[in-house]
Amino acid sequence: MKKTSVKNRIIETASTLFYHNGYNQTGINQIIAEAGVSKSGMYQHFRSKEDIAVAYLIRRHSLWFGDLFDFIADQKSIKAKILAAFDYLDSWLSQVSFRGCGFQNIFIDLPKDQQKIKDQVLLHKNELRAWLHGLLNTEALYTTEEAIKLGDEILVLIEGAIILSQIQHNNWPIITAKNTCKKLLL
Repeated sequence: MKKTSVKNRIIETASTLFYHNGYNQTGINQIIAEAGVSKSGMYQHFRSKEDIAVAYLIRRHSLWFGDLFDFIADQKSIKAKILAAFDYLDSWLSQVSFRGCGFQNIFIDLPKDQQKIKDQVLLHKNELRAWLHGLLNTEALYTTEEAIKLGDEILVLIEGAIILSQIQHNNWPIITAKNTCKKLLL
């Protein structure tokens, strides 16, 4: 069996800690101890906790979109793909006990000077927005302007459903957002 690299152990450990405990509540020494690496080993790969958080978000972004695209792959129409995205949210949030979005969570937890982390959060949210715009723009039903407006409305439904599901510890916000989205896509 292949041993996990020091860098990957640090990212995996930090991913768990940042997601479950929060960015501010996770110290660099805790990451080092739980990853089972030396301080010098950690600093060979990362200059700061902020750099570890950026690596965590890059990894999370890739995994999240990969899982979403796998989940909706069998859907044929644009409408079905978008509605299946809400089913993905329901499945994913149930699996993580409604802990919420790692990007929303870390953003709320950040001090003002952590711009590299904020940039990664913005990148993730903007890629979700661009994906929705792109999907809707391929439909002959919408002009580019209409696709952008509708995509933004759906994005607000998605983001609101995620945070409200976390607060309520329940999936009804996702179901409600999906039902609202169905009405928008008529």
